[in-house]
Amino acid sequence: MPRFSVIVPAYRVQAYLHESLDSVLTQSFEDFEIIAVDDCSPDACGSVIDEFAARDRRVRALHLPENVGLGRARNAGIAQATGDYLVFLDGDDTLTPGALRAVADRIGATGEPDVLVYDYARTYWTGESVRNSYAEHLAETGPPAFTLADRPALLKVLMVVWNKAYRRAFVQAEGFTFPPGYYEDTPWTYPVLMAAGSIAVLDRVCVGYRQRRRGNILSTTSRRHFDIFEQYDRVFAFIDARPPLARWRPVIFRRMLDHFSTLFTTRGRLPRGGHGEFLRRARAHCRRYRTPGAPVPLRARLRHGLLRLGAHRTYRALWSAQVLCGRLRRIAAAVRRTVRAVALQAYYRVQLTLPVQADRAVFAAYWHRGYACNPAAIEAKARELVPGLRTAWICRPEDAHTVPTATRRLTPGTYGYWRALARSRYLVNNVNFDRRLVKRRGQVLLQTHHGTPLKTMGLDLQDRPAAARATDFGRLLANVDKWDFSLSANQHSTLVWEKAYPSASANCVTLEYGYPRNDVYQRATADDVARLRELIGIPEGRVALLYAPTHRDYRRAQCPALDLARVLRVLGPGYVVLTRAHYSYDAPMDREPHPRIIDVSGHPSVESLALASDALITDYSSLMFDYANLDRPVVLHCGDREAYEAARGTYFDLHSCPPGAITHSEDELLDVFATGHWCGARSAQLRAAFRARFCPYDDGLAAERVVRRVFLGDTAVQPPAIPPERRRPAPAAGNPARFPVPVPATAAVPGDRRASADLGLAGARPTNHP
Repeated sequence: MPRFSVIVPAYRVQAYLHESLDSVLTQSFEDFEIIAVDDCSPDACGSVIDEFAARDRRVRALHLPENVGLGRARNAGIAQATGDYLVFLDGDDTLTPGALRAVADRIGATGEPDVLVYDYARTYWTGESVRNSYAEHLAETGPPAFTLADRPALLKVLMVVWNKAYRRAFVQAEGFTFPPGYYEDTPWTYPVLMAAGSIAVLDRVCVGYRQRRRGNILSTTSRRHFDIFEQYDRVFAFIDARPPLARWRPVIFRRMLDHFSTLFTTRGRLPRGGHGEFLRRARAHCRRYRTPGAPVPLRARLRHGLLRLGAHRTYRALWSAQVLCGRLRRIAAAVRRTVRAVALQAYYRVQLTLPVQADRAVFAAYWHRGYACNPAAIEAKARELVPGLRTAWICRPEDAHTVPTATRRLTPGTYGYWRALARSRYLVNNVNFDRRLVKRRGQVLLQTHHGTPLKTMGLDLQDRPAAARATDFGRLLANVDKWDFSLSANQHSTLVWEKAYPSASANCVTLEYGYPRNDVYQRATADDVARLRELIGIPEGRVALLYAPTHRDYRRAQCPALDLARVLRVLGPGYVVLTRAHYSYDAPMDREPHPRIIDVSGHPSVESLALASDALITDYSSLMFDYANLDRPVVLHCGDREAYEAARGTYFDLHSCPPGAITHSEDELLDVFATGHWCGARSAQLRAAFRARFCPYDDGLAAERVVRRVFLGDTAVQPPAIPPERRRPAPAAGNPARFPVPVPATAAVPGDRRASADLGLAGARPTNHP
């Protein structure tokens, strides 16, 4: 008997059914059956279901002889189900990765409840994903399992069938079935929650609720929306048949009025001329089922009163007035924003006429994110070395806590922000400032950049539309012309910056000084590393692998190339993985909770994460150039090399000078760890050559050199002060030798060329690389 029976009804969803079924079959939790119900669909849904059933024994195809509708199609699936729990999934929706594992774990942790409610996100054709706005009601606080009386706010969560798992024995004992009709979820979900002896919640998005451009069946204009009245008749009949549930009549009555009101006021639902009839029938239901007692918010009382009176014209007039007021408020807000923007620019123009303040410096990084990267290291050193210097940092309010207390915080778009840009002598950023910045005589603008370039940048993107997207190259050059100094970490970067960002100004000077953000690698101690690991939550004695892939220009959303749960299973309990999603993505990388995967995407300092880790797994990220300073193992996982280079392009062949092993599949990566090559002698040789080429000036004194040259005017500064052979980077905390790794089935054996990880060893280079 499987743990779950996943019931997937299908009708006119041939374009989405493959993705829906695949989202179940690719779950890490495999103890399930899929009952795919072809509701006599006139398109290819039936053949798609047969295709999946033929290739995977967990899929059972059920073809109905006639179209019976969504509810009765689900009933047919329930009749065939054998799992402990029923899970419903519409044929155009998807399960998120790891959803079934999370549901199974939560069911076990909460004592096998009758119903488990989990969260969902609306997914749009644009790629946008928006989580349920009532997610706070799914907080896993209080008793693990409860009844609806303990948490009645659950009724505010969207009343649909597919955001819950149901114990099949409970459904059978209560005799629950779906009625026919448009709103078949209503007489299922309310009775199920009221009758459940135990309910649990899972605060995790488990379902992607697809929002099609043409909308779902409930958003079409049709008289079928009048079906809502019959469905609430069924709900109240259920309550009347069970006297102990009478306490829920006031609550359901209020929910019914809210439902009627939403349907009535939503454009495009009721047919022309149907609003009056709808309101008359709503009035009849109000009289029939009215049960005072449930509190009604003040803003809803008028709406409910008009429904009970059936005041069609009054309701429409007030509703139209409300819509008009809303539009007027939006117009007024737009006018206020415009007036404020004009006032700010006028204020800025006035500030431009006032003298530049020689003791002021303003810093920013990553489009107004927190205190980070080269500007942060320079700001800290400038406060230390430059007498009387007053510094400010531009950042979003949510990142203000990352800024040192000695540094003034500026919110973008405020009067203080524009005053600082107009009058500060020093302007430091790792990206460009606001395009409206007027570079004044007497101001010094330092562009620090934010990484050694492997992927093509600047003007070199002109023939790469996937990467350039909407880049305004004219504006880009106008910003470059404002630079006085361009910071470089090595000669490779110098050549790239001067070609990709050519300045028309003869005064722009390249400072090949090394990256200040890397100074910490030479200055941190073993105690610092231990403290950082404790703060991050790395268990003592574990080897911490930092997994930090870069973004893909040819993909809208991130798509992790590794099954980290599998990687950790093979590596064993001695390893943990720190996942760092690229800052261009708003979501964490690991959607499936795992006790040895620590999401550090929101950590303010990647340098701290590098210090806390024992090895880096990345792909084309510039982090590899910085991490090499630590002299710790680096593994590059480049399974999509051809696609990445076609979309973005690179400045050199990474395979010709890698910082460590290069792998192209998950099995190759496991082989590299199984054989120990990731931290072996050959890996150390590659890393040393890479460090000599790209890290010649990262000696721990880069920030001091920059401050002395830019802020103090010392033109005699020459890097490096400490030669590479005398540098002693912060020591790693973990010891890979303590944790032997079992060799996976795909690991190489003597004479076996299946392991194609590129380690620079004879015969080890993959045949598909020159």
